[in-house]
Amino acid sequence: MLPSSAEAMQAQHKKRLSWMPWLWYRLKPKHLLWAAPWQQQVQQQLTALETITIGDNCFIAPEAALFAEPGRPITIGKQCMIAANCFIHGPVALGDEVSINHSCSLDGGSKGIVIGNQTRIANNVTLYAFNHGMAPDMPIYRQSSQSRGIVIGRDVWVGAQVGIVDGVTIGDGAVIGMGAIVTKDVPAWAIVAGNPAVIIGDRRQKPLTGSNIDSPLD
Repeated sequence: MLPSSAEAMQAQHKKRLSWMPWLWYRLKPKHLLWAAPWQQQVQQQLTALETITIGDNCFIAPEAALFAEPGRPITIGKQCMIAANCFIHGPVALGDEVSINHSCSLDGGSKGIVIGNQTRIANNVTLYAFNHGMAPDMPIYRQSSQSRGIVIGRDVWVGAQVGIVDGVTIGDGAVIGMGAIVTKDVPAWAIVAGNPAVIIGDRRQKPLTGSNIDSPLD
């Protein structure tokens, strides 16, 4: 039996929110009547099963995979968004108003990943806060891993398909161009791109702009 048109539309709205979670903050009251209990259930299940703390007014797609064993917590600040198909393994700490778009992969190793307030992570970004040993006298898979951690400052924009390796610190206000592989620290306000990433500009020299994205959930 096919679902009713109302049920089908609601299911499609849920899918849309999972893949474009910024729309959560533009929902009309009539949609929050069903969306708020749905999202509350998703978050309650996560906090019951994993070592996860979630701040107020967050959205976490049910298709996201969050794993936080004791000693490897995930802390999520207020008004954060985590989209569908993300993999996040603690220790990871997100500040307030952090956005992680779909299909990102974050593993905190033993030292962790810290992401500052209002930072935006585009789709398919990879952050791994550990490395395997590479000594030639032993297979790589048998060698112990080392971890130094990754720190990303506040108001940073990390473009799509970026890779950030263990030990990197990215300063406040920086921009990481699409497809960049970041192997060294990035200064505050720097714009970097390439493989390996190099500085190509300074965000403070860019003109002011404005934007607005309307919600299609009418």
